[in-house]
This record gives sequence, C-alpha cells and structure tokens, in this order.
Amino acid sequence: MALAQPYPQAAVDLNRRKVTLAVLVGNRGFFPAHLAESGRNEILQLLAELGIDAIIPPADATNVGAIESLAEAKLAGDLFRQQRDKIDGVLVTLPNFGDERAIANTLAFAELDVPVLVHAFPDDPAKMDIKWRRDSFCGKMSACNNLRQVGVKYTLTSRHTMRPSDPDFKQDLQDFAALCRVVKGMRHARIGMLGARPEAFRTVRFSEKLLQQAGISLETLDLSELYGRIEALNDADPSVDAKLAQIRAYARTAGIPEASLLKMAKFGVVLDKWMSDYFLDATAVQCWTSMQQYFGIVPCTMMSMLSNGLNPSACETDVVGALAMLALQLASGRPSALVDWNNNYGDDPDKGVVFHCSNLPKDVFVEDIPVMTYQEIIAGAVGKDSTWGTIYGRVKRSPFTYLRISTDDFGGKIIGYTGEGEFTDDPIDTFGGYGVCHVPRYQELLAYICENGYEHHVTINQTRVARVINEAFNKYLGWPTYFHK
Repeated sequence: MALAQPYPQAAVDLNRRKVTLAVLVGNRGFFPAHLAESGRNEILQLLAELGIDAIIPPADATNVGAIESLAEAKLAGDLFRQQRDKIDGVLVTLPNFGDERAIANTLAFAELDVPVLVHAFPDDPAKMDIKWRRDSFCGKMSACNNLRQVGVKYTLTSRHTMRPSDPDFKQDLQDFAALCRVVKGMRHARIGMLGARPEAFRTVRFSEKLLQQAGISLETLDLSELYGRIEALNDADPSVDAKLAQIRAYARTAGIPEASLLKMAKFGVVLDKWMSDYFLDATAVQCWTSMQQYFGIVPCTMMSMLSNGLNPSACETDVVGALAMLALQLASGRPSALVDWNNNYGDDPDKGVVFHCSNLPKDVFVEDIPVMTYQEIIAGAVGKDSTWGTIYGRVKRSPFTYLRISTDDFGGKIIGYTGEGEFTDDPIDTFGGYGVCHVPRYQELLAYICENGYEHHVTINQTRVARVINEAFNKYLGWPTYFHK
C-alpha cells in the first residue's frame, strides 16, 4: 500500500526481493485477437517497469502469444511447472473475454501453489464495435467462476477492470508482489531461538509443532554454547574489529565502557555465524537476565542492527513475534520492530504508548543515530555495569501496520490480528524505545486482544500493508487472522 501523506518517505528505501510472476494472457476466438496481442505487450512492459520478472510462453509459441486452446494451456502449464521454483505468483490478464477453460487448465497443468491475481482490461465506450469490443468485464467473472470450481485461490484487483497504465493498477501489482513475498517467505521461514524463554515469562510460549506443520523451521542454541563460542574468539580477531566499527557507526557510544563494547562485538560475530550456518531468516533471543548475570551486557544493540539490516530479531525469545516481524518486512521491504502495547495516553481512548527497553531498529526513530546506554529496568536487579547496550529513541511520526501472530494450541492452528494506525508527535517524556500511537477504535482492538488471549507483544512496521497481510494469511496460508479495519 502507498504511504499516506503528509508523512515523508523513509530516507532509506531498503531493498525488496525481486518477484517472478507466471503470466497467463487470456484470449477467445470470438473476440479481436489483436487486443490479446497488444494487451500482452502492455502487461510485459509494465512488469519490466516495476522490476517484476515474467515467465510466459514465447510470443510465437501460441496464437498472438496468448492462451486459448487445450494444447496452448498444456504448453503454458508445462512451462510454468518446469519453472516452479522460480515462480512466486501468477498474473492472469484478460485483454478480451478470454477462455475460462484454458485459464483453469493451464493452472491445473502447472500444479502451482502460489497466489493468483486476476486482471481484466476495460472497454472504451467509444470503441464498442466488433473490431474493438473486449468484454473482459464479463470474461473475468467466468474466469473466476472456473478457478473457484477447480479450487484455485485468487486475488482481485482493486477495481473490476483497469488499464495497465492506471496508477492504481500499478499499486495493485506492487501489493500483489508483496503478498507473494509474504506467502513464500512464511512457508519456508527459518527462525533461530537463542536461549530458553525468560523463566517468569509464559507469555512467549508457542507450539513449535504447529509452526513446523506450516513449513516454518526452528533452530535452537543454548546460551551456554553461545558463551563458549564467544570465549573461544580472540579479542583481536579481524571479525571482532569489523563488528566494533559497525557498532560505533550505528549508535552513539559515548560513555559506554570499552569492555562492554568488545563483548557486544564478539556476541555479534558469533550470532552472525550461527545465522549464516543455519540459513536463519530471523531470531528470537533470551535477552534477560542470564546474559546480564553471566556475560555482562544486554544484546539489544546487536538485535537492533540485525532488524535494521532486514534480519529481524525479537526479544524475550518471542519466536512468533520474530515471525511477525519477518512477515511485515517481506510485505514492505522495511525493518520491523517488536514492542509492547504498554500504556494509555491520558484519557484519549484511541491513543496509547508503545514501548520496549529497547532493541528497536534505528530506522524507526526520529534521530538517524540513536543513543546507546544501559538498561534501566534490569539494572535495578543486576547492576548498571552489566546492562550496557540498549538503544534509546522515539519512534518517528508515521503511518504503521501492526501484526500479532500466535499459535492456538487448543485449536491446532496459527492465528493472528492485524490493522493500521499512526505514530504521532504528541508530547511524552520517558526512556527506552517508545512512541505515541493512534489506532482507530483502539478500545475495541484492546478488548479483542484480551478476550482472545493474545500476548501484549505486537510487531510494527512503518508502512501500510495490513490488507496484504490479511489476504496472505487468511486466503493463502490458511491462518485465521482478524483485520481491525
């Protein structure tokens, strides 16, 4: 979704993974074939403009490069099946009525399990003679009817018919690409859990088996192994020097003890290698209090750096929180943060304060270079000198999407809720990573969270992608998700 104005675009637009679509151009012999030919060219040109790769039969392999007959459907379906590993989604486009059987047959032959977007060209009221009449308006209904009959799930454009040149259709394609990234990413996600959950924190319990059933793998590493690997790492190792330089460039470290910075760097080197060795997409870390008592830092800075670099890292071993961070990141191409729905904001029923202590990625903050300091909450229990490394800052004014994923062990399913709000610049003076949020019908959302036993953790991302998440989760992943519109 496009960012709402008057909020500015982020200074850094982090890379989005390129998406590849199988393109199926419909045609029907009763209607002008030249419209299918020109429509194919328009669509391919638009996809190239948007940076979306296309897999499509050669133009001379079928009549005008479109699909109508059973033989053409078999040709296209075989091509798509051969390229299955590359294909993230399917675009069905109808420059004229199209043959609904050929569309359904192509997808049956292809045996793909990916999102499908159905698009139809509009007619021009000034060109309704036999040479120019499309009837795609009607053909789209027939195509959808046939797809539903054969059990293919599909997504619709924001209007029934749309010109490829329409900015809204371009946004539809970008949203669909985001949806494809979410679906593919969630089906193959690999999450690392570092340490056990904090002893007094049942909130973050989850079902590893339900995640595995959905294709999501979990790798674990005990903190004792982490400490052992850090101990074996030489202080003068070049990788440690490089990580120290990254830390100093990332946050303001004035006043932080050198010994603490060195521990953070060594922790970061070991964490990076573990993630690389196990192909991890995201991590969830036991951030208190073992690390403070037996190692002497908080891991927040390294986790913040990971999230900011699009390797989400959730605190308090919140594995499904890390998964939600990854989902929002896949949809937006921007860093996600895990926060608490933490406080009311005066008497305003639709405003609140979100907070963590914090490991928030620096791109969410007002200031470009956040402040590193000690963790004030845990310091009361373990002492200030064991808690250096937290990142302080205020979340900047922006729109945002929120998402919570949970495993419903009793129902045997993954569930969630999502919606959108705004971060405001209302006055507040506190510590940690924090922001004032405005959420329409906030009290209803809070009641829903409590009535359904959701955790107080929530993931935020400073873009508007709730509709993408809702469609991806409910329709394609089969995860019942409440959309707080």
